[in-house]
Amino acid sequence: MNVHREAEVEVQTPRRTKLRLAAMIAALILGGFVVHGIVERHSNVVDLQMVADQESIPPVQVMTPSPGPATRSVTLPGNIKAWYTAPIYAQVSGYVRKWYVDYGAFVKAGTLLATIEAPTVDAQYHTALADLTVAKTNSTLSDVTAARWKTLAGTEAVSQEDVDIKVADSAAKKALVQAAEDEVERNLALIHFENIVAPFDGVVTARATDIGNYVSAAGGDMSAHGEAAELFSMADVHAMRIFVSVPQDYAAMLKEGLQATFTVPQYPDRVFKAQLLTTAKAFDPETRTVVTELVAQNPDHLLWPGTYASVRFDVAADNKVVVIPEQALLFREQGMQVALVDSDNRVHLQNVKLGVNLGQNVQVTSGLKPTDRLIVSPSAGILEGERVQVVNGVAGIGPDNAARVTAAQSTSTHAGDQMQAHVETAGIDPK
Repeated sequence: MNVHREAEVEVQTPRRTKLRLAAMIAALILGGFVVHGIVERHSNVVDLQMVADQESIPPVQVMTPSPGPATRSVTLPGNIKAWYTAPIYAQVSGYVRKWYVDYGAFVKAGTLLATIEAPTVDAQYHTALADLTVAKTNSTLSDVTAARWKTLAGTEAVSQEDVDIKVADSAAKKALVQAAEDEVERNLALIHFENIVAPFDGVVTARATDIGNYVSAAGGDMSAHGEAAELFSMADVHAMRIFVSVPQDYAAMLKEGLQATFTVPQYPDRVFKAQLLTTAKAFDPETRTVVTELVAQNPDHLLWPGTYASVRFDVAADNKVVVIPEQALLFREQGMQVALVDSDNRVHLQNVKLGVNLGQNVQVTSGLKPTDRLIVSPSAGILEGERVQVVNGVAGIGPDNAARVTAAQSTSTHAGDQMQAHVETAGIDPK
């Protein structure tokens, strides 16, 4: 029986040894997995901490101010008007006998435009001629009578009083002759007004009458309401006036000798020249603009009155004044500011004073130096002394700024994706 027990012990001993060996091997493998997991987790946490530290410093794009342009331009709408414009009315009442020129005719001063048949005026003229003849006859008789009485003066035949009366009557008759002559001249002038003539060299821009129309001495054709209307309208187009409403911000450029160019819709490929003539020297309180008058020569008569024009002013600018894009500005309680970046990549909020708005860019008259580095598009919540990471440096304002901004945004997005990957690997809830 003891022999049997010893045999069982000998059989169980190798089995236990194998179980212990298997347990040790499993423990070693499990320990290896645990150590590997701990090491990998620690590595991920370290990487995550590095990315988080990097992401805590916001990436920014910086630039330096650009010198202002040597010239600046502004384009404004304008209205073209003729050098002179004249509505032509009738000065006598009658009927239009004939008209001789129509729309668009170029005429010289004194050219006959139309004739008016006015029999009343003709009759008045003949009556005035007859009254003049009577006045001259009475004056001649009065002169003879006065001369005779003067020869009898100092005698007992006539008294001095009667002589003075005859002499005074002669003078009165002369005055009546003068009045009759004036009446003849007046009626003769009315007869001349039966011919409607051009007041100056120019173009006929309107004809508002026709043969047989009745015209009134009060003006022109009588409308249905009894109001006089013009017969013709003329414009002197040897030179044209261009009227432009200039905003207050640009009024400083309106100086003697200012040149401008303009285009009109009917000749889009042609540029015309104009020169400042005068300005109203007062702003409209509703629009804050000043009416400015330019003059443009029109030898080939291409420019017409009433045309719309796009007027461009090119004026010299102070290129010592730096220029920055509008998106670099910060509107704060302290006033207008920009975000500068110092040598330690720390933010300094700098107050600036603006000059003329140039569209997408704006002049800065004080507060910036050409060597300053400023953030192109600072966030609204950026703080004084905040540390930033400069992604791309831009020297001045150039056409490739948009590409550089895109590159900076792409870099920031890539860093964010990298951080998200580390968070997921480490098993940490990103929320």
